[in-house]
Amino acid sequence: MSSSLIRFDDGAAYEEFMGKWSRLAGDVFLDWLQAAPGLRWLDVGCGNGAFTERLLERCAPAAVEGIDPSEPQIAYARAHAPPGAKLRYRVADAMSLPYGDARFDAAVMALVIFFVPDPAKSVAEMARVVRPGGGVCTYAWDLFDGGFPYAVLQEEVEALGFPRILPPSAEASRTEALRALWAGAGLVDVETHEIAVERTFADFATYWRVAQSGPRLAPLFAQMSAEVRGRLEARLRERLRADARGRITYGARANAIRGRRPA
Repeated sequence: MSSSLIRFDDGAAYEEFMGKWSRLAGDVFLDWLQAAPGLRWLDVGCGNGAFTERLLERCAPAAVEGIDPSEPQIAYARAHAPPGAKLRYRVADAMSLPYGDARFDAAVMALVIFFVPDPAKSVAEMARVVRPGGGVCTYAWDLFDGGFPYAVLQEEVEALGFPRILPPSAEASRTEALRALWAGAGLVDVETHEIAVERTFADFATYWRVAQSGPRLAPLFAQMSAEVRGRLEARLRERLRADARGRITYGARANAIRGRRPA
């Protein structure tokens, strides 16, 4: 089981590999939140801005700040930010947020918490920077029950004898772990929710290309011989059956949680 730190440093590649999934899950998440307009938001681990832009489009915020440790991701997000938006991106660490207490009305982490080396510290930081009564929320792919968008690929890679690929804090993706983190940060009125989404790829070749671009998968594929890659491709074609138009459609699931800082 491999769990070393994972970094996303290519905004364009991230968009194809995970950004589109992020928007799908993010829309369901925001439907569940039903956030009031006019809030000051902090998006922790904003990556290339995929979810941050959904906040702008869906929630009519007063302002949004996005932070991420990756300078290339922040550069991509800035370059693709809507003109005139009340939006600022900066490079920063989720475990040491560069803001004073009670700066925001809401803090969110979208598909990030399992990448943070110390999730409890990051949740405590989010709770610190929201005002009393403010919201703290996240959603994370269900990594242990087949919810990750590329779970089938990971299963087949593992079946070929390669180590299982997990982020450094994979346990934080479990609903019970999220509840413990929110309780540990002193958050109240905690609720959880399951998110289910589907994505369609134009054909298997498109899926195969995108799937190989992940930050941990790309180096793994580079190590494989042509014969092993061919076996893997054949196994995936068998499991991911195309429809009459050649399209590949399948689903993913995430666990969501929300709570608020006590007034």
